[in-house]
Amino acid sequence: MEKMKRAERMVAITQLLMANPNILTPLTFFAERFGTAKSTISEDLMAVKGSLQLSGQGRLETISGAAGGVRYIPEISDKEAAHFLSSLAQRLSEKERILAGGFLYMTDLLYDPAVLRPLGLIFASAFREKEPEVVVTIETKGIPLALVTAEALGLPMVVIRTGNKVTEGSSVSINYVSGSSRRIQTMSLSRRALDPRRKVLVIDDFMKAGGTALGIKNLMHEFEADVIGIGVLVETQITSEAKLVDGYLSLLKLRELDLNCGKSTIVPDDLLFAKILGNYST
Repeated sequence: MEKMKRAERMVAITQLLMANPNILTPLTFFAERFGTAKSTISEDLMAVKGSLQLSGQGRLETISGAAGGVRYIPEISDKEAAHFLSSLAQRLSEKERILAGGFLYMTDLLYDPAVLRPLGLIFASAFREKEPEVVVTIETKGIPLALVTAEALGLPMVVIRTGNKVTEGSSVSINYVSGSSRRIQTMSLSRRALDPRRKVLVIDDFMKAGGTALGIKNLMHEFEADVIGIGVLVETQITSEAKLVDGYLSLLKLRELDLNCGKSTIVPDDLLFAKILGNYST
């Protein structure tokens, strides 16, 4: 095979790292792949690191030693996050999204990869320093959002079921009060799905009163898990009713929903960017 020029090799290295985020890759892998010395690969990686920092697409983390290597940590720049959330808030505020009964239509956006990926990066940036070990969500439209967050963090995802499933084996079940319907419902999780005493990050798409989030916290207690954070895409602030949980991070706020006028107002969290920069604390 014809030997690559340095510019071509750097592009190939960048593509390999970005295609395998959060995975530690030894320098010997690149040296053998491109038929060059590890010292040359180290110089290439320094250049790639600088390029990623300048473009705001993430960073490279280097671990020295025999078992060391390099891994790509995907991130999103503050400017890009601000622009994206402002644009998303405007899209969600369109009057066509208001449904009968006072609901907000978000399904199309929650299944759009172009929307999901930046949201996953924002949640990952907010909670990475808390070192979660697993991302947990409930069996709703929040599953895609939790999945991209787990991918950005390099973590597994666990889905809580709304009811018992025979195929899940022995499960732990609890009752909870749904914040939207005020009805008592059941959530369950297979005993095999989550090891005890894990550090858990909860991700969901919408929070009204916080009943579902409180139910998840109570279920995690049954697994002796530590809920290190709760992230939701949209939180309603239409009523003055206090939430049933605290210490959560909501990216967007629903501040008005007028069925008569067909008007809704959704805005980014006022303190959001301080939280994204690592100042978020429960």
